[in-house]
Amino acid sequence: MEIVFRTDASLDIGTGHVTRCLTLANALRKKGAKCRFICRASSKAMGERIEQERFEVVFLEELNADEERNSLPGPQLAHAGWLGTDWQTDADQTIAALGENRPDWLVVDYYALDFRWEIALRPQCGRIMVIDDLADRKHDCDLLLDQNLVENMERRYQDLVPENATCLLGPQYALLQSLYAELHPRTPPRIGPVKTILIYFGGADQQNLTGRAIEAFLALNRPDIHLDVVVNPGGQQTQALEQLVQNLPNITLYGFVPSLAYLMLKADLSIGAGGATSWERCCMGLPSIVITLADNQRPIAAEMYQQGLVHWLGDEESVSVSNLKEALDDIVKRKDALTEWSIRCRTLLEGKGAEQVTAILMLNAQTSLIARAARLDDEALILQWANDPLVRQNAFNSNKIDAVTHRNWFYNRLRNPEGCQIYIVETDLGLPIGQVRFEQSEGAWEIHYGLAAIARGRGLGVPLLSTAIRAFRQFQKGVNVFGRVKLENIPSQKIFEHLGFTSAQGEEYITYRLLL
Repeated sequence: MEIVFRTDASLDIGTGHVTRCLTLANALRKKGAKCRFICRASSKAMGERIEQERFEVVFLEELNADEERNSLPGPQLAHAGWLGTDWQTDADQTIAALGENRPDWLVVDYYALDFRWEIALRPQCGRIMVIDDLADRKHDCDLLLDQNLVENMERRYQDLVPENATCLLGPQYALLQSLYAELHPRTPPRIGPVKTILIYFGGADQQNLTGRAIEAFLALNRPDIHLDVVVNPGGQQTQALEQLVQNLPNITLYGFVPSLAYLMLKADLSIGAGGATSWERCCMGLPSIVITLADNQRPIAAEMYQQGLVHWLGDEESVSVSNLKEALDDIVKRKDALTEWSIRCRTLLEGKGAEQVTAILMLNAQTSLIARAARLDDEALILQWANDPLVRQNAFNSNKIDAVTHRNWFYNRLRNPEGCQIYIVETDLGLPIGQVRFEQSEGAWEIHYGLAAIARGRGLGVPLLSTAIRAFRQFQKGVNVFGRVKLENIPSQKIFEHLGFTSAQGEEYITYRLLL
């Protein structure tokens, strides 16, 4: 499987987009995928890091959008200036960079691109995945990932993605390095007084918040507390920061580190921005003072503050050394303030997001599947699958199912196992890909099934149904099972035929039967 990433890094963009794409690319490579990157020439510094991690990177020529291109019809995106050109030129260059290879997935992590660019790239790839944090523009994608925690998250992308697109929403899908998932179960909550503080404001920090945080710490006059500071080795403020901490034995300044995980494990408290690092800190149970650097960080910081996950100090322009010193002083004086805070953070996520996303992207006919009995907490998932447009189109009753009707139906079926068995089929990593229901009818058991949209077109129809039949056979043997398929539903007909069902055609549908 080949997967191509379109993303960039710069002083305006920061390094977070490339970093999380690299995290996903490394997880995919471990599963056998070939990954490569397409970046603009302004990203060459991060491009070197991509190459250091042994991924191919193609650089797009640096251009300026001319008047004709700037007048392209359609919405003007808030971050369009990041692109260095207009979306059409970028699409043309990306198509040229892809060459004759048609990747299975094109992963787009770029606030300056929307559905227009994605439609242009559709013929050049198998599927499109979008990584977004803003929910401020429409997409034409098969899969969307937003790893953030904001109010009304489930409705955030309503009308912004196609009906059959799969949305992965929330910090449980955060793209963290595998080290975080490895360390998470071994990381205890913080207890006792603050002994070590970590400062990290990302790869850009143009406002020198790192310097403000160091000065606030020095104002505490607490030589008993150690300070770890991570900076960009090539950053504008790095030399001044080195001079600021010179000859201070309780402050350690780090340049590039391959992962913050071990420094987070060691720290009792962190000071940083409200970006993607928030999920790394939470995974490690690390309480944090957060300063937001961009508009899109505010709703995330607000929700995290509301849930007691961070101490949000405000936006960078409103935070002074005095504000920081006051917040630090208040926290370090409360000797037992960190334990419950740390537990709340640690409970939010386990750090397996990259593994889960990889499982979705790599789905194929050889993926190991298991079938389990449906549970009460599967209600929303089964309703979502049932109301998928293709499922409703192939159903004998094509009307959309409302939540109340579905709940009554679902509860009745769960309370009648002798007459109905519902199975959720999932991968060995716990990713649900569809459901199969066996329901008593006419002295036999009628089969109803549905494949999740993200699992279609991957050769999984036969494995889905055969996995569920094997599980049902443990419950009932020597019984007849049958399924009814509309005449125009060719894919389902092929699945039943492949599994050895005999068929009888009627005027409106074909009935398939099998003796278990």
